[in-house]
Amino acid sequence: MKDLIQKSLAKAISYEEYNVLFKKLVAEGRTTGEATSEKINYTKLNFSRSKRLDKTIKLSEEQNKYFQAINVKQTWLVITEPWCGDAAQSLPFFNKIAENSENIELKIVLRDENPELMDSFLTYGSRSIPKLIVLDKNLEVVNHWGPRSKAATKVVDDYVQKHAKIDEQLKTDLQLWYNKNKGEAIIAEMQDLALCEKNSEVM
Repeated sequence: MKDLIQKSLAKAISYEEYNVLFKKLVAEGRTTGEATSEKINYTKLNFSRSKRLDKTIKLSEEQNKYFQAINVKQTWLVITEPWCGDAAQSLPFFNKIAENSENIELKIVLRDENPELMDSFLTYGSRSIPKLIVLDKNLEVVNHWGPRSKAATKVVDDYVQKHAKIDEQLKTDLQLWYNKNKGEAIIAEMQDLALCEKNSEVM
C-alpha cells in the first residue's frame, strides 16, 4: 500500500493546480475521464459551486483554533473528478481547513487516472468519490472518508429507500441540503479524523 500511496502522491496536484485544471476544462467545454454531455454540464456547474464556496466559507473561531492546534504532520490525499457533485461540496472545505493548519497538506488525484488507488478505497464495492485518505508523516494510511458526510448519506439512503432510485429530484434535494447545512457536517467529521490522527501520534 505504501508504494501505491507514494506513486499516487508523485502524480498528485495541489488545490490551486486542480482549480486551474477545473477552469480550463470549463472554458474548453471538456471534462476529465469519460466525457459525456452530462458530465461536461456537471463540471461547469460544479466549478461555479466550488468557486462560490471558496469565496464564502468561513470557519468559526472555535473551528479555526481546533485546526490550528493540530501539531501532527499529515497529508490529506483526495481522489476525485471535476464532474462529481459531492466533491464540489467538500473539496473547498478540505482546502479551507488545510489553509488553517500548518500541518495538513492537501493533495488531489483524479479517480480515472488512478484506478489501483481507487480500488483500494471502495465504498461498498463502488468507486464512489470523493474519497479522502488521511496519511501520517510516514505516509501510512490512518483513516479515510467519503464520499459524503454521514448526514448527507442519510439524505441519499432515505430517498432511495422511499423511491427505489437515484434521479434528478434526489440530486436537487441533496443540493438543497448542502446549501442549508453550510458544510457543518463535513467540518465536524474532519475534526474527528484529525483528532484520531493526533491521538495516535501522541500515544
